[in-house]
Amino acid sequence: MIQAASIDAVMRALADPTRRAVFERIASAEEINVRDLTRASGVTQGAVSQHLKSLKQAGLVAERPEGRNVYYRAAPGGLAPLFDWLSHYDAFWRERFGNLRTLLKEIDP
Repeated sequence: MIQAASIDAVMRALADPTRRAVFERIASAEEINVRDLTRASGVTQGAVSQHLKSLKQAGLVAERPEGRNVYYRAAPGGLAPLFDWLSHYDAFWRERFGNLRTLLKEIDP
């Protein structure tokens, strides 16, 4: 059974466009620090830190402190609750696409 709290946390974290952009930036880098995230985001360092806090609480990012810097990286397992939830709809969509394929073949012989 999928844990609703985990799915809710992930969806809530990714619902905000700025937070989603921060996550995408982290996911595209091996590791990145707050300074670099702030430069690329167009929002304040404080705002980036708040977004990082939400992403971390949702299990979407992991941090590695090194001296005064903290480096962030995507935590692939954090998306698992969302992936599991979406996989329940796999059969539904496969059937619908199968029906569409059949219909298109009938229309265009």
